[in-house]
Amino acid sequence: MNPFEEKAKDIEKTYKNWKSINVRPYDKATVDPYTRVRIILMNGTEFEAIWNTTRYSRHCTNNEIRRGMALLRRGEQQQQKRIAALKPIDESVLEHTIGYEQLAVDLTAILAQREKNAYVKNQMDFALLEDFDHLYRYADLLEFERGIHAEKLVGNYTEIMPGRPTVAEARHPRDDVRFYINNDRSDPITRLNIGIITAAEQQTMNYYLNVANLHDTMLGRKLYAEIAMIEEQHVTGYGCLSDPTVDLFECMLMHEYTECYLYWSCYQDETDARIKRLWLMHWEEELSHLHFAASLLEKYSGKVWQQVFPEGGAFPEPLTFCEQKEYVREVLKSVRLTGHAENYAKVDDLPDNFRFFSYNRTVQGDVHTLASHAVIEKTIQKFGTDYRVEDKAHPIRGLSDPKRVNADIARVKGA
Repeated sequence: MNPFEEKAKDIEKTYKNWKSINVRPYDKATVDPYTRVRIILMNGTEFEAIWNTTRYSRHCTNNEIRRGMALLRRGEQQQQKRIAALKPIDESVLEHTIGYEQLAVDLTAILAQREKNAYVKNQMDFALLEDFDHLYRYADLLEFERGIHAEKLVGNYTEIMPGRPTVAEARHPRDDVRFYINNDRSDPITRLNIGIITAAEQQTMNYYLNVANLHDTMLGRKLYAEIAMIEEQHVTGYGCLSDPTVDLFECMLMHEYTECYLYWSCYQDETDARIKRLWLMHWEEELSHLHFAASLLEKYSGKVWQQVFPEGGAFPEPLTFCEQKEYVREVLKSVRLTGHAENYAKVDDLPDNFRFFSYNRTVQGDVHTLASHAVIEKTIQKFGTDYRVEDKAHPIRGLSDPKRVNADIARVKGA
């Protein structure tokens, strides 16, 4: 599939009325977990596209260019509103959060396995273990406070157990900055992967920032705030990977290409017939956005789309969701890593005076009082064990005991 070779409508003819936008939500009791995941993914992708042109508009003096970006943005806004409407009223913020973290885990694992750049893959594997741990902490909060088993929300697709403990994830800001990747136009996979995962993590960070003070218990409020800080670290790391040397219009074209690719993938992958039709409608609208962005690139940057996609512009294989349990278990072997400037190092190999230790002690204080630690302790006290869903024993011995919280691994040397 090459979207540049597909016929597209005039962008002015793609806008819809509110009847089309205010769609019926899915049924939380029967929805496939990966349908929920795709909805969260595309909501974040639209948010990223909207804010990409918004940021540029604030630094652009040419109102004709601003009008062009406004045309694109209005369509993205309509799409985002339609996707957001799919979430049902009776699905709580915390239940929806489980979907966010399932997306973070399985999407990152899928992208990492197809990533050809080892440096980008390392960043994905590193952050994967932290999102995996976040899923476990939120699942325990859901069990402790609501008596709801997250297993019902993730299906049989994703295990729930500790990753790199959240208390070990607080790093000095200097150690979350990564090298940027030169814009290799010979293959779109790395560019797609970076754009997709950055948008997904950005949306997660924003979601937690906005809902932290809406939770109805202090434990939950503190947990959301704590994990939102880590999501900011992920956004920093992933965002640094993007090539900052590309111009405004090339960046805009890449955003639209990414949206086309994801809607095309969602259409291929979707099992809900009604939502599958929605993905098709958005794919057709995004074709118009892509072709319009290509015209802006040519008019204002003097480039044709073939210069941005010299390999021809054909999509890689579609992004399809399936269980990633064995891959996650393999990556768990690197649980003791932390950030070290633009790279990573085992905590045990760092000098005692390395900034990770002093920063973590300063901002975390007594880790046993932190929500991410307390929620597991409280769950164990209430039920006798933590809440986890494992197909077999945890691969890391220090994290395998369901009756004990490990606050030292990946944080204390020798743990």
